[in-house]
Amino acid sequence: QVQLVESGGGLVQAGGSLRLSCVASGSILSSFAMGWYRQAPGAQRELVAGISRGRITKYPDSVNGRFTISRDNAKNTLYLQMNSLKPEDTAVYYCAAFQSWIVGGTPRFWGQGTQVTVSS
Repeated sequence: QVQLVESGGGLVQAGGSLRLSCVASGSILSSFAMGWYRQAPGAQRELVAGISRGRITKYPDSVNGRFTISRDNAKNTLYLQMNSLKPEDTAVYYCAAFQSWIVGGTPRFWGQGTQVTVSS
């Protein structure tokens, strides 16, 4: 059974930084593309960072240059480094595993989420 467990969320002031971690069970981290999504209250869940099996990354304009996704296959851990945080980054952040080697489509597996709150 695949498990994705996030950690690292919390409360931070605008302009600050946080690093989220996602520990994955089994070999899923090294086998498939992975991503970080977020969902703010009343909003749709959106992809904020993706990394392919070949470590090609993608970001939406809203976080490009501020967020960095990375993976450590030896530790079965996915990371999201978030810098220059803004109040609009406040959301529940989810780790996700795709069903392919590239980022795209609907992820197959999800973590339980971790809250990130950015105060102004």
